[in-house]
Amino acid sequence: MLKHRRALTWLLALACIAGAVIALANIQTPLRPLLISLFLLVVPGAAVVGLLRDRDPLAALSVGAAASLVLNVLLAQGMLFFGVWSPRAGVATVAVLAGLMYVLRVLYRGKNMQTEQGARAR
Repeated sequence: MLKHRRALTWLLALACIAGAVIALANIQTPLRPLLISLFLLVVPGAAVVGLLRDRDPLAALSVGAAASLVLNVLLAQGMLFFGVWSPRAGVATVAVLAGLMYVLRVLYRGKNMQTEQGARAR
């Protein structure tokens, strides 16, 4: 079961990376709409779910899906409002924001791990 879950995770990650590369490099392929949509829906949600620790999986999935939609809609609204619509910039912005959330997750978990180790030493 764990092997299948890990394989599915890697497959999804590779599909998202392919979607970002296809969008940024402007590669024309029949899979373009599917892969870019997958990237835009999965990456922000996965980043937000990574920040939620010790939560019910269904609640985390719901919050992640909502966060993806909110982030994409707010980004599109902002780009339209300022007259700078660019699908490539949108994908790049989503990637940067998700990367920042990943860094926050790493910093947050590192801080908690140090606190737990200090508490065990006492």
